[in-house]
Amino acid sequence: MMRNTMMQRYGGIAGIILISSGCAVGPNYQRPDTAAPATWQEGQQNGVDVQAADLAHWWKAFNDPLLDSLVERAVKSNLDLRVAEARVREERAALAATASGLWPTLDASGSYTRSRASRNALLFGGSSGGGGATFSGGLVLEHDLFQNGFDANWEVDIFGGTRRSVEAAEATLEATVEQRRSVLVTLLGDVAKNYIDLRGFQRRLAVAEANLKAQQETLELTKVRFDAGLASDFDVAQAEGQVKTTEAQIPTLQTAIKQTGYAIDVLLGSQPGSSRDELAKSAAVPALPPEAHVGLPVDLLRRRPDIRSAERQLAAATAQVGAATADLYPKFSLTGNIGLQSISASDWFTGRSRFWSIGPTITWPVFDAGRIRANIEVRNAQQEQVLRLYEKSVLTAFQDVENALVNYGNEQIRYRSLLEATAANRRAVQLANDLYTQGLVPFLNVLDAQRTLYASESDLAQSEAGMASNLVSLYKALGGGWETN
Repeated sequence: MMRNTMMQRYGGIAGIILISSGCAVGPNYQRPDTAAPATWQEGQQNGVDVQAADLAHWWKAFNDPLLDSLVERAVKSNLDLRVAEARVREERAALAATASGLWPTLDASGSYTRSRASRNALLFGGSSGGGGATFSGGLVLEHDLFQNGFDANWEVDIFGGTRRSVEAAEATLEATVEQRRSVLVTLLGDVAKNYIDLRGFQRRLAVAEANLKAQQETLELTKVRFDAGLASDFDVAQAEGQVKTTEAQIPTLQTAIKQTGYAIDVLLGSQPGSSRDELAKSAAVPALPPEAHVGLPVDLLRRRPDIRSAERQLAAATAQVGAATADLYPKFSLTGNIGLQSISASDWFTGRSRFWSIGPTITWPVFDAGRIRANIEVRNAQQEQVLRLYEKSVLTAFQDVENALVNYGNEQIRYRSLLEATAANRRAVQLANDLYTQGLVPFLNVLDAQRTLYASESDLAQSEAGMASNLVSLYKALGGGWETN
């Protein structure tokens, strides 16, 4: 009867604790109200449309099957992405460990002890017929002790310290997921940019080889004219110098092609040189789509993973303030144990061997020299830092898009000018050759025309790759691609 009364009493205490455990101290998180401009400052650039667009597979706008294949392989095998995925699993496990603090703990134990008492330390003894006991002069010197049972402990989260920690762990997990997405966005951009650079270097190499061939033909013609007495040795020397200068450009471009190919292999998580055969064959720089859909600035706040991650980190920092504040308040626990204990194995499982205890515990820090309040100040300062980092990430994202827009638009203007300049320089080379053959202009005019043509053709090839690369930078700045699993 007494035992039932005690159980009812402690059960009532536990019920009161559970009823009062609905509050959580500390600030409740509110998402920052971030302002966004109505439109992009550079949204009027040529080839740009501010209509909303699906950027999940932006690289497919280039219509390059090999690029699509490289992206697919990189998403499956890239090592940085695998590291980011492992971090997500780590934070998910950390969340589970933190959430376990909301639940009671139950430990099972069992033991057997054989002990002997000192005869000189015994003041009196008694007789016992328990099994396993050794008597001497009426004193129990040796005996066995069998014991097993369960120990339970539950720290009731009345003021929400543990719940705030769980809230912080959940937000940290969500921030880590966004960081993994940010790695994916960077990976997609790096694969596409390296592939475009590779095609650009191959195009510039083809231009250099074509110009070298033309310059070599000019050199041969100059030597023939020199043998016929129609040209000077100075003309031959100048032609040879131009040929060697162009030859010197070729190894540099070949080096860039190989190094870019190796970079692509590493992005794919493979040994450098693994993709050499499929990348060695020259192909055109991926063509630009008719228009690049970029959406509005407000869409960027919902799409960029780094902004989403910074917002989740702010939520975690806010929850940590609450977890630190909860240390100011008392902590309530319910502890208990139940089991069997006997000095004889024969009556170990009888009713007389049972024991139990249960009761609440309260602890409240009385003096800690200001440690708890200082820790709260630390958490408040950390929250403010994360808030400013979030605001900076938003501004940086807007800046990235504006820079990418102006680069993309102006490079197209530059490309059209270079296209016209290259066409004019081709006519100039033809005219210079004809006039030189007729003896109307010096040989220097031919060399200058060829040199200018080579420079404009090389710049044109570089600009063609630059336009495509700038478009990739624009998609990357917009945070496109992470929606792809």
